[in-house]
Amino acid sequence: MWFVAVGVLMLVMNIAGIGPVGEWTWADKWWLMLAPFGLAMAWWGWADLSGWTQRKAMAKMDAKREARRQKSLDALGLQDPRRRKR
Repeated sequence: MWFVAVGVLMLVMNIAGIGPVGEWTWADKWWLMLAPFGLAMAWWGWADLSGWTQRKAMAKMDAKREARRQKSLDALGLQDPRRRKR
């Protein structure tokens, strides 16, 4: 996501003529302006192929499940006596 944000920022800077990016022309520096989008595609491809995305999603679901379980135990009064609410 950060690569896409940087790419969009660079395009806006180029169109608005802000900073050194504003001085770049499409004929000369097109590859620099499009590089963040290529890096984003490479990152997403690697993340999907390596299973990183799926592991992050599963860890998030496990954390939600554990929080829901702990909330149920607290509601039933089955939690550790040292953690009991007063």
